[in-house]
Amino acid sequence: MNSTIWLALALVLVLEGLGPMLYPRAWRRMVATMSQLPDNLLRRFGGGLVVAGIVIYYMLRKTIG
Repeated sequence: MNSTIWLALALVLVLEGLGPMLYPRAWRRMVATMSQLPDNLLRRFGGGLVVAGIVIYYMLRKTIG
């Protein structure tokens, strides 16, 4: 696998771990609140995150090489 993919995965894991590590109560409330949202809203939110991730990846790929 390309080292860029591993770097991206490492950054995702670091960012995902910061919430529960630094603010466990707030993170738990956020997850509980999100579990109550309708499916279509969660799909839109997830789709937006996917699109944002692809755009960032594309921009980094163009910049790095």
